[in-house]
Amino acid sequence: MNEQENTRLVQQAYKKIQTGDIQAVLNSFAEDVQWQLPEMGNVPFAGTWRGREGVSQFFNKVFEVQDVVEFEPQEYVAQGDKVVVLGRFLMRTKTTGGEFRSDWAHVWTVEGDKVTRFNEYVDTAVVSRAHRPRKLRQRPVGRRSE
Repeated sequence: MNEQENTRLVQQAYKKIQTGDIQAVLNSFAEDVQWQLPEMGNVPFAGTWRGREGVSQFFNKVFEVQDVVEFEPQEYVAQGDKVVVLGRFLMRTKTTGGEFRSDWAHVWTVEGDKVTRFNEYVDTAVVSRAHRPRKLRQRPVGRRSE
């Protein structure tokens, strides 16, 4: 595929993710696709996911722990087998209700007509902090209210 076709494939993947058609997204991936996010404390979907089944588990985990408030791919740059997408998001964690935003860069590798690799670059501190469990408040030591 050429750079325009690679870009169209990636654009379609974002549209399908946004409509929740994850199976259609998975069908555009190679069987041995590698999906990688940076390691982030408190983030259960961080790290590397392998194969279509692994990426399916990734999406299940993401949808389990956070809601998408805004997700906007803004710019696509293609060269050879790579499509780099720059964008931003606003998410809400389901456990704390806290919202967090970040700019991001996604690097997609397309071989033939299939995605073989995905790498995300994001503000890991912001995402990790948003997923940190709230500390339980402790009652003051001393007097008891009666």
